[in-house]
Amino acid sequence: MLPFVSPTSGHLLHQEGDVLLCEDERYPIINGIPRFVDSKNYAASFGLQWKTHTKTQLDSYLGTHISRERLERCLGTPLAELAGKTVLEAGCGAGRFTELLVAAGAKVHAIDLSVAVEANRENIGGHEHYVVAQASLLTPPFPPGAFDAVICLGVLQHLPSPEDGIRALWSMVKPGGWLIIDHYTWSLSYVTKLSNLYRLVLRRMAAEKAKRITDWLVDLFFPIHWALRKIYPAQMLLSRVSPCLVYFRLYPHLTKEQHYEWTRLDTFDHLTDYYKHMRTSGEINACLRSLGAINIAVWRGGNGIEARAQKPQ
Repeated sequence: MLPFVSPTSGHLLHQEGDVLLCEDERYPIINGIPRFVDSKNYAASFGLQWKTHTKTQLDSYLGTHISRERLERCLGTPLAELAGKTVLEAGCGAGRFTELLVAAGAKVHAIDLSVAVEANRENIGGHEHYVVAQASLLTPPFPPGAFDAVICLGVLQHLPSPEDGIRALWSMVKPGGWLIIDHYTWSLSYVTKLSNLYRLVLRRMAAEKAKRITDWLVDLFFPIHWALRKIYPAQMLLSRVSPCLVYFRLYPHLTKEQHYEWTRLDTFDHLTDYYKHMRTSGEINACLRSLGAINIAVWRGGNGIEARAQKPQ
């Protein structure tokens, strides 16, 4: 496993009690997790989200392969290929991908800007090939150029600048290694939904208050969505007004209770993220090319755009 380094100076950190330090820099270890950022930041709603819905998206909890299929599609290879490889998972959340990476035998270094790291640690537990830290992906607390794979799914669109995020992650990839990312993109559904108006109000509220309101909205609209789940035109019309995100067609094998929990999770996510950027395939491709990446693959899929690129040897 890679050592922690200062995210500001790059100096190697050593542990003394519940502190990581070097010279005049000190970073606390709270509940067994190193903290390199303050928890009060624009990602606070994500922290509440993942500590509330700790297991909602985990394959191990759902009894599905939803997260595995998404991860392997983005990787372009079976997870088993990561066995023994050093992996940085940036924006690890509660661990829907972390658990799969650890189980595959990768040396997983997981970070998140929010207190979601506590849910991640709870779900993964202690493992010799896993560490988690609360840190920014713009300044990861690890040596640069040290990872065989850097994976960042469901995160970049929520940064102040997605391009800055891509550049920071690229700096962590070793020669011959891979960067795997995704990003929201424009769609007719997105620009015609009234939920954008809900978000203008909710994203400015305290996370706890916004969560109460989004849960109330889900309780109001979800039963209607469920009743109309097999009538696609009606679902489309309802989604123009309803703020709920539902996945009946995408995941028909989930139970009503599982759909309800997923809707509560993603509706809160959708309505309270402080930053929500859109990028086209061409823009993601151009950004990766500007970094000198090779073997670039960019396609529409998942949450919008998915991509992977290799750093030259």
